[in-house]
Amino acid sequence: MRCHGACVRICAPVLRRVSSLITLGLGCVWLALVSLGAIAQSAPDPAAKKLKNPIAMNAESIAAGQQLYLKYCRFCHGADAKGNGPMAPKGTHPPDLTDNEWTHGSSDGELFVVLRDGAGPKQEMKPFKGKMSDQDMWNVVNYLRSIGPKTKQP
Repeated sequence: MRCHGACVRICAPVLRRVSSLITLGLGCVWLALVSLGAIAQSAPDPAAKKLKNPIAMNAESIAAGQQLYLKYCRFCHGADAKGNGPMAPKGTHPPDLTDNEWTHGSSDGELFVVLRDGAGPKQEMKPFKGKMSDQDMWNVVNYLRSIGPKTKQP
């Protein structure tokens, strides 16, 4: 019995330290994985750039895209797509979709993938896969093209 009491007094602080080190190590691993995921999420997807828009950019597609944009996107990006929507998640700054700076890529395929999969290190922009059909997302891409930068797109 005496040995057991002595062992507890000696071993308990050591076990607490080991437990703390394991917890700290797991926390560091988790933080590293989250950081890598954030970096990967914020960089444009190279495969997305190769996707070709199957929907012709015409008045019908642009009008359909505008209606979908107003239904799903204006709350965060604003009715004028300037990134000033009233319901953007706190602490986020949705991009201005009418300027020349496109953080998540500027090709039609990259825009489509952002709509489909969402964007942001913390997934501030939720994915629309399952809420919109692929055709609807391509129509939104065409609408964004009609109001976005007037330069030739890649």
